[in-house]
Amino acid sequence: MTISNYNFADKKAIVRVDFNVPLDENGHITDDTRIRGALPTLKHILAQGGALIIMSHMGKPKGKVNPKMSLSQIADAVSAALGAPVQFAPDCAKAQEQAAALKSGEVLLLENLRFYPEEEGKPVGIDKEDPAYDEAKKAMKASQKEFAKTLASYADCYVNDAFGTAHRKHASTAVIADYFDADNKMLGFLMEKEVEAVDNILSNIKHPFTAIMGGSKVSTKIGIIENLMDKVDNLILCGGMTYTFAKAQGGQIGNSICEDDKLELALDIIAQAKAKGVNLVLGTDCVAGDAFSNDAHQQVCPANAVPEGWEGMDAGPASREAFAAAIRGAKTILWNGPAGVFEFDNFTAGSRAIAEAIAEATDNGAYSLIGGGDSVACINKFGLADRVSYISTGGGALLEAIEGKVLPGVAAIKG
Repeated sequence: MTISNYNFADKKAIVRVDFNVPLDENGHITDDTRIRGALPTLKHILAQGGALIIMSHMGKPKGKVNPKMSLSQIADAVSAALGAPVQFAPDCAKAQEQAAALKSGEVLLLENLRFYPEEEGKPVGIDKEDPAYDEAKKAMKASQKEFAKTLASYADCYVNDAFGTAHRKHASTAVIADYFDADNKMLGFLMEKEVEAVDNILSNIKHPFTAIMGGSKVSTKIGIIENLMDKVDNLILCGGMTYTFAKAQGGQIGNSICEDDKLELALDIIAQAKAKGVNLVLGTDCVAGDAFSNDAHQQVCPANAVPEGWEGMDAGPASREAFAAAIRGAKTILWNGPAGVFEFDNFTAGSRAIAEAIAEATDNGAYSLIGGGDSVACINKFGLADRVSYISTGGGALLEAIEGKVLPGVAAIKG
């Protein structure tokens, strides 16, 4: 079933959203992007005459009630965004009466799902090495099913619109779907877009395909790099991982970040790219700083000859041009991870060059997917969000999907 085909009139829909929004010390939302992202789904249900039961997590309370992570703090903001009053259920597992009383056009927001350890399904207060852990895990899985069954009992249908948690097999993201038949469970509009975006990158590729992997560590990206190696024409590896590759090839990297235990892996990636005919683009020069600070003194130097006492902080001019050249002619582009310490305004040039080249290629007909928190922050910082094809809301979920892993939250709906 798809959300577009379903008739929500006089139905109660329980919708899993990702309202894990950042709050200031006074409990005020500092970025409502995630709330705005869910509005098309929520408003569609209300417009059709359905009743809404909204559920989400916030933060990592680890199965304990924490007022600083209560969704009561965002009820007014959700109400304003929806243009409808929002009732609040202070206990998500004991909301039967409120759910039963809900009428068409009305909205009920449940308290933070993760106040219950059953949501994540992990035993609390027991170490994995403890002999009793396996039994505790088995008992928790049974409790997770009961918790999911309770949530399901509130509604006639289930909608998952939380791509950011789709890689988790939690009660509200996957297990709950077992209690609805195929005609009464579906992905929300946001989830549909995310799944389509991943499909465009992995299955509907137009060549040349350029993937840009940035960030500090090779180890966190190895699964993605290996899965992309058979698909891409150009693979740009930038950011902090530049210096692991430089050192692996005998370079001097000063105080630059480096994973010393991944030097062999870096050499293996270089060999894989050569064997598969992939154009591997590594930074050849960098902007180095004499301190990890926006106000550090700067010098441009080869990425494999960083002086002692200095550290690579951004891609240098030659690297930026090489990156841009590999991006401009592409028809499919994936960007995950910055080219430098973009949070410091004086070290944004590498990430900006990538963003501008992606925007230019997209203007010329390329499909571009931006994913991962830092890349999204980059594209927004440079004011280019409206010049790329799609910006993913999912960090870990997007990365696991690109690695080729099955996302439990999607599989629970689509099978």
